[in-house]
Amino acid sequence: MLQVIHDNKQGVVHDLAELVTEVTWKTSRIGKPGSLDFTMIQDPNLTISNGDIIGVKWNDVPLFYGYVFTLGRSQEEKLSVKCYDQIRYLAATDTYVFKNKTAAAIVKQIADDFGLKWGHIVDTKYAIPTMSEDGSKLLDIIDKALTLTTINTGSIYVFYDDYGQLALQNVKDRVLKLTIGDESLMTDFSYDQSIDSDTYNRIKLVRNNEKTGKRDIYIAQDSANVAKWGRLQYYEKVDENKNEAQINALLDQLSRLKNRETKSLKIDALGDTSVRAGCYVRCEIAELAIGDLFLIEECTHKFSGEDYTISIELKVF
Repeated sequence: MLQVIHDNKQGVVHDLAELVTEVTWKTSRIGKPGSLDFTMIQDPNLTISNGDIIGVKWNDVPLFYGYVFTLGRSQEEKLSVKCYDQIRYLAATDTYVFKNKTAAAIVKQIADDFGLKWGHIVDTKYAIPTMSEDGSKLLDIIDKALTLTTINTGSIYVFYDDYGQLALQNVKDRVLKLTIGDESLMTDFSYDQSIDSDTYNRIKLVRNNEKTGKRDIYIAQDSANVAKWGRLQYYEKVDENKNEAQINALLDQLSRLKNRETKSLKIDALGDTSVRAGCYVRCEIAELAIGDLFLIEECTHKFSGEDYTISIELKVF
């Protein structure tokens, strides 16, 4: 059973489920807040305002907790409501300088500075030597810290809002006990292969050398893939304090991460509340000859009448 709980922050709480006609909840692994869109029949005795709290549960399982950001009305006497979770407030910009701080510590500091609630934040362990961000979006700062952590450790983390508390976890600890595929839940799929978004066959790293007054250049290139795809270059300026061994290790890590096609798999399936962006789920599709764990990049839950479905976009390595 769907619950859509409205709290006007003045002591009045309602369950809007009987008035709601459709609900869409979306989560993304990187760079976006969780969002909730719903339409409802207008009730003259009920007032919803921007900033009000909306909580959604399915069979008492907490799904979304956030705040109203947009209200829309139509001649059909329907009200459309758009909400975001806490991560929306990280769209603010500010200036930060960090030295020898982990991504986890950066998340906690920014959350505390902006009065946001945080809960389970794992220790990301890698201390970022220096990170200077001038007038940057807070969420971009956090994403950059997590990207640097992944590049230097190989571990992938997901930052999300867990029903009103900011959370950070290693994706290896978010493996669903669920299979989606030919014989389980799946209703449709689409599969794409691309070199258009995050594929690089030439990695170029540059380090300023104060002793020589010049720049030291380090390059790793896959000539076979250059001949096949054309030159796709990734460029990064590395910290001056990194030694040659560290830079070469970073070259190897970036080559492993970037020198390959990006593949995307999208699946439509019957609804399951455990499925969210930043989790691993097992997928088995005979036509694609796959049967493995895949990381969920985007996830959309849709509730319409008695129908509950999900659409997921998966990261394919």
